[in-house]
Amino acid sequence: MDTTTTPHNGALRQLANLPGPAGLPFLGNALQLRPKKVHADVEAMVHRFGPLFRLRVGRQQALVVADAALVSGILRDRPDGFRRPDVTAQVSDEMGGERGVFLAEGAAWRNQRKMVMQAFAPHAIKAYFPLLARVGARLQARWEQAARAGRPIALNADLKRFTVDVVAGLAFGEEVNTIEHGDDVVQQQLELIMEGTARRSLLPVPYWRYVKLPFDHRLEAAVAALRAATDGFIAKARQRMRDEPARAAHPQNMLEAMLAAADQEGSGIDHGAVVGNVSTMLLAGEDTTSSALAWLAWLLARHPDALRRAQEEVRRVAPDAAAFTIEQMDQLEYIDACAHEAMRLKPPAPFIPLQANRDCVVGDVQLPQDSIVWCVLRHDSVSEAKLRNAAAFDPQRWLDGGPARQLAMPFGAGPRLCPGRYLSLLEIKVAMACMLGRFDLVAVEGDSAEYHGFVMAPGALTMRLSPAAG
Repeated sequence: MDTTTTPHNGALRQLANLPGPAGLPFLGNALQLRPKKVHADVEAMVHRFGPLFRLRVGRQQALVVADAALVSGILRDRPDGFRRPDVTAQVSDEMGGERGVFLAEGAAWRNQRKMVMQAFAPHAIKAYFPLLARVGARLQARWEQAARAGRPIALNADLKRFTVDVVAGLAFGEEVNTIEHGDDVVQQQLELIMEGTARRSLLPVPYWRYVKLPFDHRLEAAVAALRAATDGFIAKARQRMRDEPARAAHPQNMLEAMLAAADQEGSGIDHGAVVGNVSTMLLAGEDTTSSALAWLAWLLARHPDALRRAQEEVRRVAPDAAAFTIEQMDQLEYIDACAHEAMRLKPPAPFIPLQANRDCVVGDVQLPQDSIVWCVLRHDSVSEAKLRNAAAFDPQRWLDGGPARQLAMPFGAGPRLCPGRYLSLLEIKVAMACMLGRFDLVAVEGDSAEYHGFVMAPGALTMRLSPAAG
C-alpha cells in the first residue's frame, strides 16, 4: 500500500465509515448533484462535512478531498498513483474519441506528453506569436465597431471566437476567422460535445447505451462533424509537410510539430494519438481560456482600482495592437497577476475527479485500488483561514508572493500540469491588451452565475466599451 500523504497518527479510517450526505438506494447522492452546479453542490458539502468525506453516485463511492496539500499530493502522484476515472475514458470511447494526452495513461501518456510538450514549448509558441497578434487585432477591430456604435458586446461569444481562431491558427495553420465571418463548423460543435461529455460522466445510469434521446443524436452528429474537421486539419498538414520537407525540422504550427515528433523513430505515437490531441486542443483550448477571460473582464469591471492599474500597464507597455511583440506580452506582469487572481476566484476547473491505481492512503483514509477521489480545487484557495482577504480580488498578492501560489492550482500540479498553460496566459494577455489599450471598460453585465459544463463559466455576459479618450 502506498501513502499519498502522511497519515494522521492513529488508526486509519475506512471510506465507508466517513461522514457524508445521506443518499437514496441505488442512486446514492446523484439527485443532490445538479449537472450545471455540481462544483457548487460539492463545495457546499465540504463546508458541512469537512475536507475529507464520502460521496456516492449510483454504486460508486468517492472520497472528496478539499485540503490543498492533500490535493497537491494526489495530483503529483499522477500518472503512477492516479488516473482519470474509467467512466470518463468510457464516455470518450463511446463517442468515438481517440485518447489524447488528456485521457491517455501510463506509457501512452508518456509518449504523447513528449510530443505535446514540444508543440506547446514557450519557444514554439513564440514562433507562432505573429498569428496570435493578428487574431487579437481582428478582435479589437470588432470591438471598436461596437464601441463607436454604442452597442453592447456579447462577451462570451466574442471570446470563444477569439480562442477558436487562435487554436485553429496556431495549432493547425488554419485561419478560420470566425471573428469576422461568423461561427465556424468546428465552433458550432464544440459546446455540444463538451456538454455531452460532462453530462454523461456524471449520470449514474448510462441510458444512452439502451435508448438515445434527441440530445444524444445531436451529440453523435457533432462528434462526427468534429472528427471530419480534425481529419481535414491533419490531412492538410501532412500534405504541406510532403510539399515542403523542411517543415519537419521547422514546423509552422503545433499540428506540424506534433506530426514531426510522431514521425521520429521510436516515438510510440500513431495516427490515433495525433487525432486525440487535435481534438483535445480544440475542446480544451476553446472553453478554458474564453471562460477565464470572461471572468477576468467581469472582475475588473467591479474593481476600478485594479482596472486602472491594468489599463495603465497596457498603455505604457503595449499600446498598439498592430505592433504587439512577444516581449511586450512578457512585460505585462500586472495583467498576468490579474489573470491568476481571476482563476483563483473563478477557476475554469474547480474540481478534478481521479481514480486510484493501487491501494493507497489519503490523509488518514485508507483507499482500495480503483477508488474514486474527487479533488476540490477551490476551497483552501478562497478560505480566510488559509489566505488573508481571500474573498477579495487582489492581483497584488501574486506579485508579492505568498500562499496563493501554493493554494490555487488552475492548471493542476505535478507531471500532468496542463501543457497549454503558457499559450492560455498569452492569449489572455493579448485579449486584455486589445481591450484596455484602445478602450475604456464601461460595464460587464448579465448572468454572472457559475455554470459547470466542460469547465466552469459564467452565463451570458454583455460588455460595454467606449473609445479611450485621446
